[in-house]
Amino acid sequence: MEIYYEKREKLKEKPTEENNLGFGKIFTDHMFLYNYTKGKGWHDARIVPYGDFSISPAATVLHYGQEVFDGMKAYTGTGGGIQFFRPKDNFVRINNSARRLCMPEISVEDAMDALWQLVMLDRDWVPKSRGTSLYIRPNYIGIDPFLGVSSASEYLFYIILSPVGAYYSTGLEPVKIYVESHYVRAVKGGLGFAKTSANYAASLLVGEEAHKKGYSQALWLDGKTGKYIEEVGSMNIFFVIDGILYTPPLEGSILPGITRDSVIALARDFGVPVREERLTIDDVTEAIRSGAMDEAFGTGTAAVISPVEELFYDGETYEIGGGRMGELSEKMYATLTGIQYGELADNHGWIEKL
Repeated sequence: MEIYYEKREKLKEKPTEENNLGFGKIFTDHMFLYNYTKGKGWHDARIVPYGDFSISPAATVLHYGQEVFDGMKAYTGTGGGIQFFRPKDNFVRINNSARRLCMPEISVEDAMDALWQLVMLDRDWVPKSRGTSLYIRPNYIGIDPFLGVSSASEYLFYIILSPVGAYYSTGLEPVKIYVESHYVRAVKGGLGFAKTSANYAASLLVGEEAHKKGYSQALWLDGKTGKYIEEVGSMNIFFVIDGILYTPPLEGSILPGITRDSVIALARDFGVPVREERLTIDDVTEAIRSGAMDEAFGTGTAAVISPVEELFYDGETYEIGGGRMGELSEKMYATLTGIQYGELADNHGWIEKL
C-alpha cells in the first residue's frame, strides 16, 4: 500500500523513566490515517504528526456510535528487535466488530502494512525494559456530517501508539472483583462480542461504583437470567476448579479475547483440561466455599494475566487462593510474556517481527 508521509519537524521528548510510563497517557510522534468513501473505497493512506484532527459536529460517530477499535502491543525482543503478538488476529477482530456495526471492512494486509510503516517510523518509542511495551490502538469511526439514523458513507480508520508500563499500578498483585447483579452490559444478539465504545460506556457506571467500594473491576453476569458468569470490565475471566480450567463460552455476549484464546492453547500445551462452559455465580461461590476453587484470573492485552484474590457478591466476600497469585496464573504469565519478549520459543506462530 502506498502511504504518504508527513514527518514531524521537531520530535517530541521521549520519556526517560521507563518504569514510570503508566498506561495510555503518552503518545508517539506520528499516527496513521486512512479514509473510506462509499463508491470510492479506501483512499488517502497517510502517516502524519500525532495531533488533533477535525470532524463535523454532526459526524455519525458522535450521534449514532459507529465506532470500533482494538488493542495490541509491540515489544523489544531479547535481541533488540521489535516484535508483535498476534497482530493479524486483532485486525480480523476489528473487521468482525465492524460488520456488526454496519461498517465496511478494511484489508488486513493493508492494516498490517500501515502498522509496520508507522512503528518503523516511531521505532525509537518502543520501550526496552521488561514489563513495558508499545500499546497500539487502531480506531475506526463514521464521519458523515448527517443527522439521520443510518450507516455512514464516510469513515476514518486511524492508528495511534503509546509506550506503556503495567495496566494496573499494583502490577501482578491479585485484584479484588465486585460481582454486579443489577445492571447488565450485554445480551446475546447485541454488541457484546464487538469491541466498540458502546460496550465500554455501558460498563463505566458499575466500574466507578466498584472502585468506590475498593474493587479494581466489576464482573458481569448474563443479561437474561442474572446467573451466569460472563466477563470482567476489561478482561475475560478464568477459574481453576479441581484442576480444570473453566471460562465462559463465546456465545455472542462476551469479547473473543486474543489473550483468552492464547491461554486456552497454552493450557492444552501444559496438559491442563479446559472447559468452555457456562458457570453460574452460585457454582463459583460454592467452589470457593468447598475449597474446590484453586485460583482465578483475568486475561487481556493490557494486563496479560491478572490474578483474582477476592470476589464480592450479594453482601459476602469470597477469598480465592489465600490472596496469592496461583500456580497456573504465574505459569501463564511467565509463558505468555516470555513468548512476547522473545525469551521463549513461539510454537504457535504468534510472533510477527518488524
